[in-house]
Amino acid sequence: MTKIYSSAADALEGLLFDGMTICSGGFGLCGIPERLTDAIVASGVKGLIIASNNAGIDGEGLGKLLRSRQIAKMISSYVGENKEFERQYLAGELEVEFSPQGTLAERMRAGGAGIPGFYTKTGVGTLVAEGKETKEFDGETYVLERGIRADLSIIKGWKADESGNLIFRKTARNFNHPAATAGKVCVAEVEEIVPVGSLDADSIHLPGVYVKRLVLGAPYDKRIEFRTVRQKETA
Repeated sequence: MTKIYSSAADALEGLLFDGMTICSGGFGLCGIPERLTDAIVASGVKGLIIASNNAGIDGEGLGKLLRSRQIAKMISSYVGENKEFERQYLAGELEVEFSPQGTLAERMRAGGAGIPGFYTKTGVGTLVAEGKETKEFDGETYVLERGIRADLSIIKGWKADESGNLIFRKTARNFNHPAATAGKVCVAEVEEIVPVGSLDADSIHLPGVYVKRLVLGAPYDKRIEFRTVRQKETA
């Protein structure tokens, strides 16, 4: 059975339902599953719980799902660049669970590895630890964090073979790998699909066993989250 689907909408067919939990790869606008996100917007599914490093920016990435009011809760570590996120949160329209960046990555990785929880010093004594179990190890206090297990993972890769063995390009690896393993089903979009055997086995970042469905998303516009330039100095 082929893993390759003709469109993002087809790749998500039968997987979406109201109130589901989704792990999404990406960091800012780098390595985000754009085509899959657009397909989720178009589906109209609502009440979503999304675990992702951030929520994109206004009108881009997961920001599209915020704009369409399809997200009920975000589990994130950084949300400072999204005004709609801020507005919904302050208005009580969006539930937010803040998680330190490294902790969030480990929560996804743990969930994918079948680990229900782990202890970390990160967040001890802060709002992050409120309401969570703590335990002392060797005289130091640690807080218990739960692994994240999602109904669906959506990720973006650079290149994949027809079996779903996948390579991420440079910093686009970010949260894509842990997000991929945390879902019961992982759907990946990539820039290029090549025949089986074309990729160097030592270069594979995500084995195809994790990827259940695959879609070719190219061509992509390489958007820049913030463009900053230095004024040219006069001679």
